[in-house]
Amino acid sequence: MNILYIVNHLNTGGITAYLLSLASGLKEKGHNVYIASQGGELLPKFVEAGITFFPIPIKTKSEVSPGIFLSRARLLPVLKKRGIDIIHSHSRTTQILAQLLSKKGNIRHIFTCHGFFKRRLSRRLFPCWGAQVIAISQAVKEHLIQDFKLDAKKITVIHNGIDLTRFNAGSSKDKAVFKREFGLNNGPVLGIIARLSDVKGHIYLIQAMKLVLDKVPDAQLLVVGEGKMYEKLVALGEKLGIAQSIIFIPAVKDTRDALRAMDLFVMPSLKEGLGLALMEAMASGLAVVGSNVGGIKSLIRGQDNGLLVEPADAGQLSEAIMSLLGDLKLRSCLGAKAKTFIKENFSRDKMVLETERVYLRCLEETG
Repeated sequence: MNILYIVNHLNTGGITAYLLSLASGLKEKGHNVYIASQGGELLPKFVEAGITFFPIPIKTKSEVSPGIFLSRARLLPVLKKRGIDIIHSHSRTTQILAQLLSKKGNIRHIFTCHGFFKRRLSRRLFPCWGAQVIAISQAVKEHLIQDFKLDAKKITVIHNGIDLTRFNAGSSKDKAVFKREFGLNNGPVLGIIARLSDVKGHIYLIQAMKLVLDKVPDAQLLVVGEGKMYEKLVALGEKLGIAQSIIFIPAVKDTRDALRAMDLFVMPSLKEGLGLALMEAMASGLAVVGSNVGGIKSLIRGQDNGLLVEPADAGQLSEAIMSLLGDLKLRSCLGAKAKTFIKENFSRDKMVLETERVYLRCLEETG
């Protein structure tokens, strides 16, 4: 197959990580894989994987951006020259672009829904869902059915897959070294890797951290991510008098380094499609705490491989954190079970195989 992925950018983030795993996996299976994007800091990794890159001006969130139509003009010759069989989009603007290309070239369009959308009129007037929709969790599938009335037969749930070889390899450096590299001391570190958005629940994590520090004074919070909530979160830490115990890092090139500095990973989201950072933390063997919402419930199963708490509840969140910080044996046990769970259920190979089957099914329907 000749597969074209369209994505807004290739900077650090969940969608880029998903695409790198999927595209490189399909390339290894012998398919011709192309990616069209504005580009970004992780572009060299795609090139190293043998994926051909086409630059397009699509770094926009506007559904009527001129960039969509300029990108269409640039990609139309590519469709014919490369004999593209499948166009796969990953955001609202690339969804519109892919649908325009699909209609012009009579090519099957697949869309992956990575989270939850607002019910806007434009989505009803111009749905652009494509021939098939991939939902990254059962919660996302239910959202599409309930909020957008999509036919369940049109949606396939395929969980994000983790390249486990990245997390099986150990490091020659001690955890204390990674802590120092991030400006942390040797006290226990709880951390989060997520964009700084209100939906990720950072506010409740910082509020919980205040309660944790009353019991564990040398605890530290490592916050990795960028976003519009940065100044508000810094101000909250200062207001609570715990700013000295919180380290903000805009981004890391390799999430494994940040995870190796942590003793515990926390994902207090109010909504979450699945949670790739949470999956990576589990694959690393970290004990995890997450909100009882969305796709997180697909990853954390009761108290078997992590702890679930109700969203927006700083008190309950702090209790879960303290129960793990105070019990090394429980932390180690939950971390080991989390790693096994990811290995058995969320491998990259499984994601690649299931996505390939969706492509083939779509092509057979045109056949």
